[in-house]
Amino acid sequence: MLMPNALRDKLDRDLPTVSTHFLFTDADIPEMIGDTGLFDYAEFVAEYSTFDMGLLYHLARAGQCGGNLPLMIKLDQEGQGFWAQAALGAGFKAVLFTDIRTPEDVDTCHRVIAPDTPNTGGAMGVKLRRPALTSYDTSAYLADLESIVFAIMIEKNVTVENIDPVMDRARERGVDMTQWGPADFSFSRGNPGLQGTPEIRAFEEIVIAKSLEYGIRPRAEIGAVEQAKRYIDLGVRDFCIGWDRFIVRAAFAELGEGMRKLTEGL
Repeated sequence: MLMPNALRDKLDRDLPTVSTHFLFTDADIPEMIGDTGLFDYAEFVAEYSTFDMGLLYHLARAGQCGGNLPLMIKLDQEGQGFWAQAALGAGFKAVLFTDIRTPEDVDTCHRVIAPDTPNTGGAMGVKLRRPALTSYDTSAYLADLESIVFAIMIEKNVTVENIDPVMDRARERGVDMTQWGPADFSFSRGNPGLQGTPEIRAFEEIVIAKSLEYGIRPRAEIGAVEQAKRYIDLGVRDFCIGWDRFIVRAAFAELGEGMRKLTEGL
């Protein structure tokens, strides 16, 4: 069933957005996130999870049941073309592409999700999957594809060293959001320990500043509300906060530690 892309609407109206990550593959998770009414979309971090095509359908349906919560998918670089199209066919509304290194990588990602029409240069045709099941109205299907939110990770040393050509191509190809990746960036510099140090902030701030310079929205991943202020001061208005696995683990730990203290010496 074709559903409006509420995330695209937020971006078109230049409003800030708040998301959260989920790695669990239980469809209750996106439904519960949507039921809160507090998030503009949720990101399924498929790069770090396990999934198949059937699961993508269940997750997208569950998001729609949860107040029409749009879902983003983050994919591993290998095979992300196939899986991006599969996710859009299931009803996902946004794709976060990983491991961008060159302007040509941006072209490749754009081609995967852009409609195959004369003026887009895309390769996505009409597929009789969920968005087209209720009607074979290709005009509506095209509008749905054109509403997909296009995001890329900036997470490699070579990308930051050549940031202007990459950002220029991203602007040309209609990239909506960038996302900084400190772990991969540190790894690609041959210094895994750089992540989490004050020194890495200078590189992150280059990515944020260049994104804003080229008219692309930088998104920040944070683990706690109090971390947002620094990014707001840098001009960031889009956030993805928390990961379900860590949230649940922290809640279990709090309960367990509390009961252990209470029952000591009984």
